Amino acid sequence: MSEYATILVDDSGPIARLTLNRPDKRNPIGPATCGELVAALAAIAANPAVRVVVLTGAGPVFSAGGDLSAMQQAPGAPTATLVELLIAMHELGKPILAMVNGPALAGGLGLMVACDLVIAADSAAFGTTEIAVGLWPMMITAEITRSVGRKKTLEMMLTGKKLDAAEALACGLVNQIVPLAELEAATMKLAGELADRSPAALALGLKAFYRSQDMEFGPQLRYLQAELGRVLALEDAAEGIAAFLGKRKPVWKGK
Repeated sequence: MSEYATILVDDSGPIARLTLNRPDKRNPIGPATCGELVAALAAIAANPAVRVVVLTGAGPVFSAGGDLSAMQQAPGAPTATLVELLIAMHELGKPILAMVNGPALAGGLGLMVACDLVIAADSAAFGTTEIAVGLWPMMITAEITRSVGRKKTLEMMLTGKKLDAAEALACGLVNQIVPLAELEAATMKLAGELADRSPAALALGLKAFYRSQDMEFGPQLRYLQAELGRVLALEDAAEGIAAFLGKRKPVWKGK
């Protein structure tokens, strides 16, 4: 367990949990929270025992977005921008699962979409609500448009309309919806499945996925061909093939 002011971190096992921990303010995303998440992710990246990260919110809300009031943080507290946080998430090389226990709005929606996979309670709501206060969801545009088509994204941003869980599933914002009472079990089941995969293959695969998505088709193929060579050279790849042929469970070395 690590001590932070705006988040809770439990990185004591193969599945680390990061919890946005300002439920009285609906878990806002500000410089202090971004800084603490970046610091926590750096520690997780350096810890080979952690295979998967689960990100959730304390209380009945995942995150209602940016803190519109004047934000105060303790002297010396780590701070970061949302840009730095989103980049750190995609550079982690370990799967991040969003466990969405309640509304994910504005910047909170962007944080959710930046996770690799999303499991949400069927009672959760989603939206880019910034336009209602004369703002626009600038940075999170980069995240949302990579998961949702242009027309649906613009509808969300122009109207500020909230989507229910079924609508979020249909348009690609989330991977799975379950009753709130089953959210913890469903998320941990998926996290456990991912933690059982080769951490070395996951790291190379995730980084290749995010780095290649905006390349031109030809350069993208050549880049991915080189990355395939790196995967095939892994000790884990040899172990995985040997285990498959030997009809046994692989023992990953993480390299």
